[in-house]
Amino acid sequence: MTPAGPPPDRDAASRARALYEARARRVPVPPFTDSDPSLGMDDGYAVQQELVRLLLADGDRVVGYKAGLTSAPMQEMFGVGTPDYGPVLASTVYADGAHVPFGAFIAPKVEAEIVFRLGEPLKGPGVTVEQARETVAEVSAGLEIVDSRIEDWRIRLADTIADLASNGAVVLGRPLAPPAGADLRLTGMVFRRGSELIATGAGAAALGDPYAVVAWLANTLGERGVALERDQLIMTGALHAAVPMRPGDTFTAEFDRLGTVTLHVDGA
Repeated sequence: MTPAGPPPDRDAASRARALYEARARRVPVPPFTDSDPSLGMDDGYAVQQELVRLLLADGDRVVGYKAGLTSAPMQEMFGVGTPDYGPVLASTVYADGAHVPFGAFIAPKVEAEIVFRLGEPLKGPGVTVEQARETVAEVSAGLEIVDSRIEDWRIRLADTIADLASNGAVVLGRPLAPPAGADLRLTGMVFRRGSELIATGAGAAALGDPYAVVAWLANTLGERGVALERDQLIMTGALHAAVPMRPGDTFTAEFDRLGTVTLHVDGA
């Protein structure tokens, strides 16, 4: 008879510990799905939950959530029909113009996106896009640094979910009240490295409507008994393909009606 494997909670705890050590040492680990291709979304979230517990025990705080896989091409790449999510930790939030150390990451890339701050709590299920829109108090231009504690970005769905949805850090532009009458689906964005134009995008790349991301998060977390809280950040997803980050780079994203956000990358 084949011996039974360890219970799922033990698997999740050991994988979370491996990611915790990878974050601390800046040394990636092999994909969990290499040794167990059967791992799926629920397995990834079980690991993520254990990893968050370890990070909070170190004194960090959850200040919001990020949504990933919000574009159709990314969902097709992972063979899924839904986004994923991960927490935003207080230690990873920077202000516009920040100098971020390259050495704090393993294999970082940069994406531009729209970021919200909630003015009141929001809990699903059953939250509509219009209800989500009404809870948003502020909107900012944002630059997300995505990073992977999985070797060479060889991630499948369970791997990236376990790894906090590949969250690294976020740089926030000046917060504004949501522009009156503006349709954020049509909000254009220009992304540059130095003076070089790298990408363009529009708000509709994020699940068709950035506010739809808020509703999706509220409903998905609500199914797990978690509510979005007042003042939490909601990162709505990349508006273009991620760009590798190098020491000495300066990235700027300019958004129609939302302003500009800039990130400087320190390091040799």
